[in-house]
Order: sequence, then structure tokens, then C-alpha cells
Amino acid sequence: MTLFDLPDFKLPDADTLYKALLARDPRFEGRVWVGVTSTGVFCRLTCPARKPKASNCRWFDRLGACIEAGFRPCKRCQPLKAATDAEPVIEELLSALNARPDHRWREADLTEMGYDRGTVRRAFKRHFGMSFLEMARLERLRRGFEVIGDGGTVLEAGLEAGFSSPSAFRARVGALLGIAPGSLSSDPLLSIDWIDTALGLMIAVADTRTLHLLEFMDRKALPTELRKLAEGAQGRLGFGRTPVHDQLAQELTEFFDGTRSAFTVPLTYHGSDFYAQVWDALRAIPAGETRSYGHLAQDIARPTASRAVARANGANQIAILIPCHRVLGADGALTGYGGGLWRKQRLLEIEAGYARASSAKSDQP
Repeated sequence: MTLFDLPDFKLPDADTLYKALLARDPRFEGRVWVGVTSTGVFCRLTCPARKPKASNCRWFDRLGACIEAGFRPCKRCQPLKAATDAEPVIEELLSALNARPDHRWREADLTEMGYDRGTVRRAFKRHFGMSFLEMARLERLRRGFEVIGDGGTVLEAGLEAGFSSPSAFRARVGALLGIAPGSLSSDPLLSIDWIDTALGLMIAVADTRTLHLLEFMDRKALPTELRKLAEGAQGRLGFGRTPVHDQLAQELTEFFDGTRSAFTVPLTYHGSDFYAQVWDALRAIPAGETRSYGHLAQDIARPTASRAVARANGANQIAILIPCHRVLGADGALTGYGGGLWRKQRLLEIEAGYARASSAKSDQP
């Protein structure tokens, strides 16, 4: 049985999980993993290694989410072992990936090695929620992102990631983002940077004063959104980090740590006045509460505009801070979310914790 076959499981709060980590509690085996920001590795909660500070822990309920967030597996507790024991093809290909970290893996490589591509894809999807080729791509980029996150240059990042030049590294990231490398500015007005979160890597675009975009890196609409921003900035879109990115990263960390339910990062909207009205209404929904499209339309005094409200919700390009995840179907069911329904569920669970804490505080004499 894999993680994806397990009954519905809700990730406990961070305090409970940290106590379980300290106690090496086996009850969470196969259901929860911890990413350690100070080392960049992810572990089982039963890992025998020295325990990190609580502030350096990120909690995950999927192996794939650990990898998407940029963490690499711990060599001591071997968190991928259950998957490799269950599916020999996984162990074989992960060993090949480790042996050839600089190789640009393609489906043709799998065929040449004697594997059935469909079998490989299904095995990795079962255990990680991503294909082997996606994992290989993320591993190469992760190595580059680590270097930049430590203050390294694009040249150093590209070399560490196995690229022959900084332009090749920029080209690969540009291809991932759907932007022609030659169109990326070396003197950007809007700067692209990535932020590691408990739900995976996010792309943030900001100028020196406001945030223009925040999306999960695997969101399908991301390339289109970035191209529109580049057009609006007259081509001056490129890599870089601003004080807005720093503030955003800090506030997102606090949000996932359970210490911040509201954000103060200044935003710039890219949409019509009606869309802006909807986005303001979304931001006015308290953490822990939800709305349907119909209720949201009533909130803005446009009770017959529920379909237009839904379009505005889908056009939001600043995830989490403009909380479109707080909109549910009329029957209370989870509806579509560009970042994936599993992320929407997790965001709602986090915010439910804020609501419980607020209610408990108000009940105190």
C-alpha cells in the first residue's frame, strides 16, 4: 500500500508533529515527513539523526511534496526506502539518477535501459505524485536553486546544476517558466525569484515596492501569466530579488509555521476593476472561513454575477495572499484550484487552525 492508497489523513498541527519527531513516534511512518531547512534534507519522523529546531521544520504528507519543495532525502533514515522496496524500478532509476546527476534525462533513455515508459510513469506517480523525468528535472534545478539561495551567482548555480554556462541554466529555467531566454532582462523592472514553502516551490514576481505574481511552479497557467507581465513591463522581466521577495518569504514562513494569519505584503493587481473588486472581497474573508461563488457575488453587491466572480477567482495570479482557495462549491465541496486540490485542502486546514486558536482566545475570561 502506498501513501496514495491510505485512507484520508489530515496533517496534525506543527506542535504535535514536532513532539512526534522528538519522540521518534512510529505512528506517522509513511504518512508524514519533515523537511529541515537548515540542512535541506527531508526525513522520516523516526530518523535517528540529531533533531532540528522546531523553527527549521517543514511538514509534508506526500513524498512528492518534499521533493517539489526542494528537499533531498536523508541518507540516514532513507525516506524513499519504502517506495524503492515496493517497486524495484524506482530503486534502479533513483540509483541511475544519483550516478548521473548532470544528465538530461529523456524518455528515450528509459527505453534504451530496457524499461517500459508507461510502467515507470505509473510507479513514480503512485509513490511520488510525479514522473521520473519530472523528478530528474526538479533535482537538477534544486541544486541550482540551493546555490542561489546561499548567495551564489547564476554562473555558480548553473555549474552546480550541471549546466555548461549561466546562459544554459537561465535558458532551462526560462523554458520551465515558458519565457524565451533572450527576452529575460539583465536590468529587470519586474524581478522573478523562487520561494520555498511547505507546499512546494513558488515563483514570485515583484518590483521594488509591490508583489505582482505568486504562483506554484507547477501551475499550468504560469507561463502565460509571466508572458503578460513581460509585455506590461516592456520586456524588462528577469531574474532578481527585491525587498518585497524578502518580506514575502518571511511572511509565508510565518503563515505555514502557524504564527501569521494575515499578510502585509503590498500587491499590484493585473485585471479589470471588477476583478479587483472580487480580489478585495477574497482578501476580506477571515482565515478559517469560506464562501461560495454566489455568496461572494452577494458580498460585492452583484448577486447575479456568480459566473463572472468565478472567472475573476480563476484569474487571480497571487496565490495564498489573495485567498481564492477559500471559495468552495455551492454544496461545500472543493472546487478547482490552479495549485492542485491537495494544496487547497492543506491551506484550508492551516487556516482552520487559526480560526480555532482565535475562538479559543475569545472564549477566555
